Amino acid sequence: MNSPNPALSRPAVAALIIVVAVILDQAIKFAVEAYLPLQEAVPLLPVLALYRTYNLGVAFSLLSGMEREFIIGMRIVIVGFVIWLWRRTPPDRSLTHLGFALIIAGAIGNLIDGFLYCHVVDYILFHAATWSFAVFNLADSFISIGAALVILDEIFGGENKRPADSSE
Repeated sequence: MNSPNPALSRPAVAALIIVVAVILDQAIKFAVEAYLPLQEAVPLLPVLALYRTYNLGVAFSLLSGMEREFIIGMRIVIVGFVIWLWRRTPPDRSLTHLGFALIIAGAIGNLIDGFLYCHVVDYILFHAATWSFAVFNLADSFISIGAALVILDEIFGGENKRPADSSE
């Protein structure tokens, strides 16, 4: 599963991925704020709609009753922890490096929202006639995809790094 690509472990490449992802996230949120009506579904597909709403907390509106400064501080601590984990990652763990870059990009995108709007702008809604998923945004998608890459790389990419190899 892990295809070594040392380019993904280079700081300049990671920074480029983060900057492009944050710019894309913020550009879409700017357009959503400018053109999408608040809390009105705009159907795209039978199971997908655009739906602008605001998240005052963290994932799935958890902690929405907490102070803005606490939420922002918590996000900064989480970003710091992810950077700490990232720096400890061997250069040959390409999927993990990409995953951490996406997690950081998503966190920065949502942090910017916290500073600019005092809430996170959400706008993607998956739904069915009797069910709907939480409304989310591109930054949330980056975080989820990044976490999935880190987990997949740990499960499938780390096999040749196990202690069993040291017995040869």
